[in-house]
Amino acid sequence: MKKYLVVLALVLAMVLVACGGQGTTGGIPADAALKITGNVNSEIGWSEKDIRAMDTTQTDFTNRGGETNTYTGVLLNDLLDKAGVKSEATALVFVADDGFTSEVDLAEVKACADCIVGFRDEGGFVMVMPGFSNKAQVKGVIEIQVK
Repeated sequence: MKKYLVVLALVLAMVLVACGGQGTTGGIPADAALKITGNVNSEIGWSEKDIRAMDTTQTDFTNRGGETNTYTGVLLNDLLDKAGVKSEATALVFVADDGFTSEVDLAEVKACADCIVGFRDEGGFVMVMPGFSNKAQVKGVIEIQVK
């Protein structure tokens, strides 16, 4: 009887691990600092460490005060490609950690070779979107919803 319970416990543990019992929700890890959800082939999320380990680029952005800063980050289109944006998608919504949201046209984003998810010195991310309105430059972004 004890052997049966041990085997049953091992099988149950293996099933839980295989089904994401390690702290994931769908394809999104529980510790995701940034996630892409919505109208995609695979909802996905990454820890900050994982994103910082990806290939990076630099983008200059001039704020409304005329000050130009250089940001380092990951190309937004590369992240969207990893999630597999569906052909019927038309917009993105950037969601910040304080609840602020900003919607942008997906076709315009796809045409933007310099749009990045930039790294913040204090941790977290900022949308760096040259040529877009100041509302699109979302600080503390935690989610990109594909609509």
